[in-house]
Amino acid sequence: MDQHQLTRKQKQFYEFIRDYLYEHDIWPTYREIADEFHFKSPNSVTQNLQALVKKGYLTKTDDNEYVLTEETENTEVNDEGIPVRGIIAAGYLQEAVEADLGVITLKHLFPGIHKMYALRVSGYSMRDAGVMDGDFVLLMDDDVKDGDIGAVLFNGETSLKRIYYGPNGLRLEPANDAYKDIYIEPDVFEEVRILGKYIGHVNRSGIYRQKPN
Repeated sequence: MDQHQLTRKQKQFYEFIRDYLYEHDIWPTYREIADEFHFKSPNSVTQNLQALVKKGYLTKTDDNEYVLTEETENTEVNDEGIPVRGIIAAGYLQEAVEADLGVITLKHLFPGIHKMYALRVSGYSMRDAGVMDGDFVLLMDDDVKDGDIGAVLFNGETSLKRIYYGPNGLRLEPANDAYKDIYIEPDVFEEVRILGKYIGHVNRSGIYRQKPN
């Protein structure tokens, strides 16, 4: 794709994203971008991203993710899995056994992957649960029991919290003392949806699974 000249502001926008990605090995959140450029609305972030796509500096993937165009040209992604190259002893020393034992795939790591999806976290209300701003939380389309961490949608707004059920609605408990509980008591015409049960999260340090209760 041919790349066209950026305006001064577009160049600053692009360089911020590029430098952040190289430094942190992860994309900045919409909130971080908006704070950096003093945008009042996330729509301004989207408009600038779309402008960079149009001029060839970003590419939008089939999964609706943005990547630097140079990444799509220069990086080969191995999506087949992690190769298992043999057997290693965990007791006494034993002869090394090298063999092609197949691959570890996401299906091995997450047996219920067909019911899973991910959301990018914005904010620090679940810090003490290990979930930080910019992480990707893994959610499963499963029953959320009282006290489980889950994602809630109410009146077009979402939140990741520990969920407690009450007679008139929900109490959403953060994992950070700097935040207060959220109480949702919908009226008859309002809908509350539990989007999914938290089962872990992913960041540049690795994959973290939710410990069983």
